[in-house]
Amino acid sequence: MFLAPEEQLPMILKGVHTLVDEQELKDKLQRSYNTGKPLLVKLGLDPSAPDIHLGHAVVLRKMKQLQDLGHQIVIIIGDFTGRIGDPTGKSKGRVALSNEQVKGNAKTYYEQIFKVLDETKTIVRFNSEWLSTLTFENVIQLASSISVARMLERDDFQKRYKNEVPISLHEFFYPLMQGYDSVEIQADIELGGTDQTFNILMGRQLQKHFGQEKQIALFMPLLEGLDGAEKMSKSLGNYIGVNEAPEVMFKKVMEVPDSLIIKYYELATDEHPTAIEKIQERLKQGENPRDIKLELATIITTLYHGEENAKKAITFFKTAFQKRKIPENIPTLTLTIEHKTLEQVIPLLIENELVKSKSEFMRLISQNGVSLNQQKLQKEEVIKEIHSKDVLQIGKKRFIQFLR
Repeated sequence: MFLAPEEQLPMILKGVHTLVDEQELKDKLQRSYNTGKPLLVKLGLDPSAPDIHLGHAVVLRKMKQLQDLGHQIVIIIGDFTGRIGDPTGKSKGRVALSNEQVKGNAKTYYEQIFKVLDETKTIVRFNSEWLSTLTFENVIQLASSISVARMLERDDFQKRYKNEVPISLHEFFYPLMQGYDSVEIQADIELGGTDQTFNILMGRQLQKHFGQEKQIALFMPLLEGLDGAEKMSKSLGNYIGVNEAPEVMFKKVMEVPDSLIIKYYELATDEHPTAIEKIQERLKQGENPRDIKLELATIITTLYHGEENAKKAITFFKTAFQKRKIPENIPTLTLTIEHKTLEQVIPLLIENELVKSKSEFMRLISQNGVSLNQQKLQKEEVIKEIHSKDVLQIGKKRFIQFLR
């Protein structure tokens, strides 16, 4: 049994940047309520960047909210479109992915999207199912539905055209194919980030062309990273990965700037708008933002790692970063006879992704960012002998205990 449309609407619109079109959405919700038939909600994923962080998960969280309201979620893995590559935001054409790359990335997506969505209530489709069966005549008919001038309205194509950067004809087919996905599954709603505006609106246009009811377009804002300025990005190092260890995730959420607390509640959690309003009021009344961030970190860590792991992460955080003690149950690294000194251990630290390189490790030491048994290390001390049970701390979040 669905909630009444007026009860669903606040949750659906929570954190949304742009909605096209509100009245159409209300009409669809009312029909769904009257008939008991769920709306079909589409999300297309380009399997070219499979490492998901909280910025990527903004759209997935909105999908989860719609799923919890009883609507049918359909994830479309763009294995066919991935062979072209989405030109969105690109200053030049993108290199096409091989079938093997697409399959490998899609598998990684599976492992991550179901940290958010209920797998038993989610349909996953690959758009090669229908795009690979289109005849050349079908493709010509599809291409006839949109003008070149309309395509050149896209910012990225427009800039490349003005700067005389080549635009290959096949790149025009990416938004056409993504839009055709909506026709194929007869989507009621499609979600995406604001950077996907052109592609998603193309779905509405093609559905109209094929005589279908147009899908609702829900655009979610981009989430700023831990620096509070740039959008969350792995390359900028300001990200919180959904696969990161609970204690790392918890600590990173605690680093979110105070100015972004409410935005993270809106975009990175499933909290009801009414609950978020109460949190806003608490901040206005002067409550310490750190206390509210502790709640936020607990909610987010629980969403991805479960309640038990979140509790352990809280204990870890309070021990390591509030009491300044070495936490219990930290990861261990077993050394061989060849690893006598800290310098000889550096390759193992790199191999276990604790540091990226020896130069990074030495730079951290020079910045007082490395401690051995809670004592800050100096560069000349890398020749120190390492003993069993010694604890190395790298930066604020990474601990490792050596065993022999």
